[in-house]
Amino acid sequence: MSTFPSSHLRLTAVDTETVVRIELLGDLDYDNADLLLDAATAKLAARPRLRELHLGCAGLGSIDSTGLSVLLMIRRRTDAANVLLRLEDRPPVLDRLLTITGSLDHLTALPTGAARETSGPGESRADTEEAIPARPTGPDSSA
Repeated sequence: MSTFPSSHLRLTAVDTETVVRIELLGDLDYDNADLLLDAATAKLAARPRLRELHLGCAGLGSIDSTGLSVLLMIRRRTDAANVLLRLEDRPPVLDRLLTITGSLDHLTALPTGAARETSGPGESRADTEEAIPARPTGPDSSA
């Protein structure tokens, strides 16, 4: 287990050979987002057999556009490394930002070909999870 301290964001990582889980506690914003990007990038580089990167978001306080940008960068890097990214225990503030920006499906969907690899025998992961489509929310949106 390793800890990456910051004044407003604390990251704790638990590693195995094929799975890394990084717990976020605090704000993922302009001042702290690079800390998460650096930690995730280091884990990807250090573990050539890594199959899954889990970001535990239960302790996430707030997130701004820089934090969102870092999540998108991590998704690009995990896709390039053929590693499955999972955003777990997402708080409402994160889901709202991802929905409003249209990035919820991108950040939470399985990469192409990953559905069958992460499922049990005879079932597709895509068949076992319910997809919730994003829709506009605001005064100009229609129901």
